Amino acid sequence: MDYLPIFLNLKGKTCAVVGGGEVAARKISLLLKAYSQVKVIAPQIESVLEKLKEEGKVDHVKDRFVGKYLTGCSLVIAATNDQAVNKSVHDSALKLNIPVNVVDDPSLCTFIMPSIVDRSPLIAAVSTGGASPVLARLVRARMESLIPASYGKLAKLISTFRSKVKDTIKIPRQRRLFWEKVLQGHIAELVFCGREKDARVAIQEELDSLALGNGAKKGEVYLVGGGPGDPDLLTFRALRLLQQADVVVHDRLVSPRIVDMARRDAKRIYVGKERDKHALPQEDINNLLVRLAKEGNKVVRLKGGDPFIFGRGGEELETLVSESIPFQVVPGITAASGCAAYAGIPLTHRDFAQSCVFITGHLKDGTTNLDWDALVQPRQTIVFYMGLAGLDRLCAELMKHGMSETMPAALVQQGTTHFQRVYVGDLKSLPDIVAKENVKAPTLVIVGEVVQLRNKLDWFDPGLASDASWGVDSKMGGGLEKTLPS
Repeated sequence: MDYLPIFLNLKGKTCAVVGGGEVAARKISLLLKAYSQVKVIAPQIESVLEKLKEEGKVDHVKDRFVGKYLTGCSLVIAATNDQAVNKSVHDSALKLNIPVNVVDDPSLCTFIMPSIVDRSPLIAAVSTGGASPVLARLVRARMESLIPASYGKLAKLISTFRSKVKDTIKIPRQRRLFWEKVLQGHIAELVFCGREKDARVAIQEELDSLALGNGAKKGEVYLVGGGPGDPDLLTFRALRLLQQADVVVHDRLVSPRIVDMARRDAKRIYVGKERDKHALPQEDINNLLVRLAKEGNKVVRLKGGDPFIFGRGGEELETLVSESIPFQVVPGITAASGCAAYAGIPLTHRDFAQSCVFITGHLKDGTTNLDWDALVQPRQTIVFYMGLAGLDRLCAELMKHGMSETMPAALVQQGTTHFQRVYVGDLKSLPDIVAKENVKAPTLVIVGEVVQLRNKLDWFDPGLASDASWGVDSKMGGGLEKTLPS
């Protein structure tokens, strides 16, 4: 280990930065976040530093560097493009036993400025000892994606309970297990979704239960949107909850690759939800979620797309609320935005559509009695979910209520997955295309002038095309328009 990782308390301490350019400004910004007093030593400073000076946040020594300016400093950073000045800063700092960092010159550094993940009071730092700052930044970026932004709020909340927990739980091992439960369970999730007051109450309830000798395991349910199919579109929160779940209850539309992201030992329950073919009726699914939660499980109810956009999440939530089951809703990328993006069709465009409506292709009673007059509006994109079975009727009704038979229309089959197919035509021709190509669900129907932009955008996803085992077809009028490289 070439460097010892440490964290310095610089609150109220004077730190010197030699240099007045952009690099110096970045270093000064970090020092100010650490609540230090910053002295800038440079003949000239950039406008951003002038502003900080005017605001009283930094002191400016308008002079070339000399060693006397480091007197009383706790730390110094050299950020100039003059090697001689940087060497002088290094030498002067060593004589005064002051930690020194010379930007981009590890040989003149007694400490390294790491790449920082700031979730104050939680701080994570990454360094390669100056060998590769770019690699350190890449690792930091990976850590940023893994550490929820609300971890800082969680750390602050925990700090307010440390003494109380120590007084209540005398045995260190049991205290550690308590905090692990808090940090990996529903209390942490309450903080992550902005319910800090509820989290505070929940910690207190846990402590009260322990004081009374009660330690019953509490279950909870997470309604998680799994997105339209591509696992890369899963949210960080959805992935985290999947990996914490005891049970995953999933639909047919959820990609198997997403279900596989759950903990290896998590129980997986398939509930189907194909049109008119449910492995479990909706009422039974609702009751299943309640039973699993009451047994003390962390349950992920994993749905394709978004739980609240034609996902019946609202119905499941009503049941959970009526049974006082703790829950959380995790939004997902809905099929309309995901499939349209992968198909190269913008849902809105200043020249073609200023509004977009999402419509279910069949209602609860199986009919398609929609407000057709409201749908047939100029400069509007219509997206039909579950519209394949009634496509003939959908197209006929739109034309009957005044929409042109030449209105561009597209059907996206198995959108965002390895098996995506896009069929493009118009209101008159789309039903015939679908019959000829033997299109199967799940599909999404997009109607509107924006569909014609697909040809101009010449879109493809290099991530999809990189898999040699498959390709993505785009078809118009039954003919092959484009096959992505496989």
